[in-house]
Amino acid sequence: MFGNFDLDLIWRSAPYLFREGMTFTLTLTALATVGGVIFGTLLAMMRLSSYKWLGRVAAGYVNLMRSVPLLLVIFWFYFLVPYIGAWLIGSATPIQVGAFWSCVITFTLFEAAYFSEIMRAGIQSISRGQTFAGYALGLNYWQMMGNVILPQAFRNMIPLLLTQTIVLFQDTSLVYVLSITDFVGAASKIAQRDGRLIEMYVFVALVYFVICFVASRLVRRLQQRVAIIR
Repeated sequence: MFGNFDLDLIWRSAPYLFREGMTFTLTLTALATVGGVIFGTLLAMMRLSSYKWLGRVAAGYVNLMRSVPLLLVIFWFYFLVPYIGAWLIGSATPIQVGAFWSCVITFTLFEAAYFSEIMRAGIQSISRGQTFAGYALGLNYWQMMGNVILPQAFRNMIPLLLTQTIVLFQDTSLVYVLSITDFVGAASKIAQRDGRLIEMYVFVALVYFVICFVASRLVRRLQQRVAIIR
């Protein structure tokens, strides 16, 4: 089976794969991570709020996203949500934002559910004594969270946030269902064009392994430098 393994095809295709496919994959990962952390932090603060209805809303959202396969969420936002948006504004034309931004929105909202649980644990790891001290100094809730609690929580959560980002990086390969040219999609195009499936998919798997392995080792080293929730 591997007697005709074409290494030259991999060598010739690598520039295109990294320029077109990996650029998309890394851009989507970066944008979804930033958006997911921001929205996830907001969800975490809602769940810890003294207003119970806010906590219930956030908990319902997190449970929904964590209970539905990511593939279905991708389909929701690409095929269904444009029609819901058009219905809300009374338009007969679906509101399309394009495949790229649909993916950014999908992964941001989906990953925020997981980031929020990490952030909630990080916030709860901070001693309540610091909360009381902040109130005693005259800080309001938002000042205390922004200046005292969240900076410490982020520091504790950096390794876990990076680990979740690695998972997100792997999950972005699902965008192939929308015929998008991410790293897997670019390799699939070449594989189908040249009829060389094995070479392309072996190469893609190797690249994912190297990136994720190196990132995991860096996260492990980082864990030795920062405080981790136990």
